[in-house]
Amino acid sequence: MKTDDLISMLASDAGAVAPRVWRMRYALAIGVGLVSAALLMVLMLDGVRPDIADAARLPMFWVKLVFPATLAAIALLLAVRLSRPGMALNHLGMVLAAPVLVIWLLAGAALLGAPPQDQAMMIWGETWSACLLNVPLLSVPAFIGVFWVMKTLAPVHPARAGAAAGLLAGALSATVYALHCPELAAPFIGIWYLLAMLIPAAAGALIGSRLLRW
Repeated sequence: MKTDDLISMLASDAGAVAPRVWRMRYALAIGVGLVSAALLMVLMLDGVRPDIADAARLPMFWVKLVFPATLAAIALLLAVRLSRPGMALNHLGMVLAAPVLVIWLLAGAALLGAPPQDQAMMIWGETWSACLLNVPLLSVPAFIGVFWVMKTLAPVHPARAGAAAGLLAGALSATVYALHCPELAAPFIGIWYLLAMLIPAAAGALIGSRLLRW
C-alpha cells in the first residue's frame, strides 16, 4: 500500500471520531492547563504582580499578553492539523512568524529610540533567568494535557506535532506568566518570552518523535 493511500484511509477512519469529541478534548486540555498554570503561579510565584491595576493602563502590558496569546492560538491550529492525518497546514508556519516579526519590530524601534545607557536594561531586564525557568515550568500541565489529546488521535509527523503541542503549552504558560512578570520592554519580551516558549516546543519535538509514533 502506498503512503498516500494509507494516509487517505486513516483520514477516512478518523472521521469516525466526531469533531466535537476531539474539540472538547483540546478545550479540556487547554482549560486545565491554564487553570493549573494560574494555580502554580499563585503557589510558587505569589500570584499576579501587585501593581497590575496600574500596569494595565500601559499599552505594553497588553502587548505582553497579546503576543503569547496570539502564538497560542496559531499553535493550537497547528496542533489540531498535525494531530489528524490528511489535514493541510495552509501556510500556518508562515502565519506563526507574523507575531514574532511584529514584536521584533517593536523591540527594534524601542531600542533605536532609547538612550544607549538604557538599552542593556531593556534587553536583559531584571528577571530574564526567571522567565526562562518559570514559563516552561508553568507549561507542564498544558504540555501533558495536549500530548494526551494528540496521543488519542493520529499525528503523521510526530516531531512536528510534538513541537506544536509544546509551543501551545509554552504560549499558554507565557500568557499566564505575563500577569506576574514586571518586565514591559519590547526587547525583553521579543527575546526572553520567545525563548521561554521555544523550550517546551523543543522538548515537545524530542518527546513527540517517540511518544506520538503509531
